[in-house]
Amino acid sequence: MKITILCVGKIKEKFYTHAIDEYSKRLGKYCKLDIIQVQDEKTPDNASAPVEDNIKRKEAERILKFIKDDAYVITLEINGEMLDSVSLANHINQLGINGKSNIVFVIGGSLGLHESVSRRSDYKLSFSKMTFPHQLMRVILLEQIYRSFRIISNEPYHK
Repeated sequence: MKITILCVGKIKEKFYTHAIDEYSKRLGKYCKLDIIQVQDEKTPDNASAPVEDNIKRKEAERILKFIKDDAYVITLEINGEMLDSVSLANHINQLGINGKSNIVFVIGGSLGLHESVSRRSDYKLSFSKMTFPHQLMRVILLEQIYRSFRIISNEPYHK
């Protein structure tokens, strides 16, 4: 199975980079992992709604260039469906059983995702109603994907 994390912006803090590297290494046992970062747009303070929409649209164009037609796309959206870890593992496992071997998780920028990316999504996933820094979200997502593969493989994991 190929898992791609497609995200907006670069990681700036080393502690996030170390955590991402660690989970990437662990996931190598279970899947082929790619992390693709697209450039983020600078958001001016007090940006108007049209300016924010334009920023999200530009980021969306960069994101959509990397999504192949056969990819199963899971977008991280605050209004998506909330799952527990076992349910996420079951979802990933079922995708594999159904022949979906190219899964792309999309994390938007600080303003979220443009509607064009949301429309391309096959599944909208939410980790919480709370807002998290999008850099931290990469670590959380990688940990949950790793946990999912441990569950699928009937290997021990923290509950």
